[in-house]
Amino acid sequence: MRLLGRTLLHAALVGAACGVAGIVLLGGVELVQLVVLEHLTGYQPLRAAGEQLVAHESPTPFRPWLLWIVPAIGALGGGLISRFVPETQGGGTDATIDAFHQRGGVVRRRVIFGKTAASILTLGTGGSGGREGPTIQIGGAIGSLVGRTLAVSSREQRVLLLAGAAAGISAVFRTPLGAALLAVEVVYRDDFESDALVPAVLASVISYSIIISVSGESTLFAHAPRYPFVPAHLPLYGLMVLVVALAAIVFVRTMAAVRKASQALPLPVWMRPAVGGLALGLLATGIIVAMRRFVDDSGQGFGVLGSGYGAAQVAISGASWLPLGWNGVLVLVLLGLVKIGATSLTVGTGGSAGDFGPSMVIGGLFGGAFGRAAHLLLSDPRIDPGAFALVGMGAFYGGVARAPLSSLVMVCEMAGSYDLLVPLMLAEGVAYVALRNHTIYHAQVPARRDSPAHRGEITVDALEGL
Repeated sequence: MRLLGRTLLHAALVGAACGVAGIVLLGGVELVQLVVLEHLTGYQPLRAAGEQLVAHESPTPFRPWLLWIVPAIGALGGGLISRFVPETQGGGTDATIDAFHQRGGVVRRRVIFGKTAASILTLGTGGSGGREGPTIQIGGAIGSLVGRTLAVSSREQRVLLLAGAAAGISAVFRTPLGAALLAVEVVYRDDFESDALVPAVLASVISYSIIISVSGESTLFAHAPRYPFVPAHLPLYGLMVLVVALAAIVFVRTMAAVRKASQALPLPVWMRPAVGGLALGLLATGIIVAMRRFVDDSGQGFGVLGSGYGAAQVAISGASWLPLGWNGVLVLVLLGLVKIGATSLTVGTGGSAGDFGPSMVIGGLFGGAFGRAAHLLLSDPRIDPGAFALVGMGAFYGGVARAPLSSLVMVCEMAGSYDLLVPLMLAEGVAYVALRNHTIYHAQVPARRDSPAHRGEITVDALEGL
């Protein structure tokens, strides 16, 4: 009991530190984005309803001749940091899982500062990735630092690593319970790290409380006040998951292909993110210039650069620039495909950006497109495309991350109710089976018995049972 109380006290310290670190990362990304992307290039990013942390001014004229190179410059800055802190390469979640299983929960303290700086440079200049992956790694590094400073046992060291990861997610995504569940679920493909659940919940709550004291209490996405449950729509949700699962397989394979191509480049590892950033800048600039003749400036960014949460918001609640009818369905599908390519160019080349956020966005885009198509085909006024977008988010990430329960809870927290609980349960189950052989986290192990972190404990338990 004393051990549990001490661990909870340590987890509370971790949660408070992660809340502050989350504010620094979010504020830094938005500040760089404001100065470089919005003021310098005139790029107007799409934002989710609750995404803004720094006040934004009126837009400046669009300068495509500058935009195309900006993501490469930011990615190069992040790559230079990785020369001294190699752990900053990539999303951060896989590195945190590896630290849990293979390194006794130990992460070097320089990761806290290196990952923060690299992520601000990469994401602030338009890198297509999420903030959650970096905050998972930063939070885990903070938990590891607290554990080493207080000279805790190796078991508590691992618990504090996961508590920090939970606090990091909660600070950015504002889903405290889902964040805690994800931290203990994502380290395995088919198991949970139950020892860390209560400390993760406490750290997550404290981090969430700190972030909302600055940004205000609101969910990341605006949505309908209610999503009434219609049993007749369950087959539609099942079909939608198959579409989302197909998109998830394309995402996993595209990411793997870009990663393989990046490793074959005759360049130092730290320069490869700049190549991805250059390709991303050219892609985004070309799309924006081509679409300006069809869409007004309110939709200029299309969610190609950055996290893309604004694109997911469009899938949930619509937008003035989104066409009606089948053209709207086509736009959402194309945005989903473009986001797959954009994220692969950033994360697959080693850019310091997460894959959690884009996974949610891509799932939301394909789910929203399916919902709109079903509404057009069936002429059923009870079909709400926003509900399909939210369920698509949970199914996509829950499948590719092998984390169905936490994804389900996160979507319920985002929706502010459990109206979508039954469709989510169906969707997560189907996605879990459909994506059984596909994951974006290769450091995961099947279960506790397969983790080097627990190998000694399992041996002792087996001997005691004799």
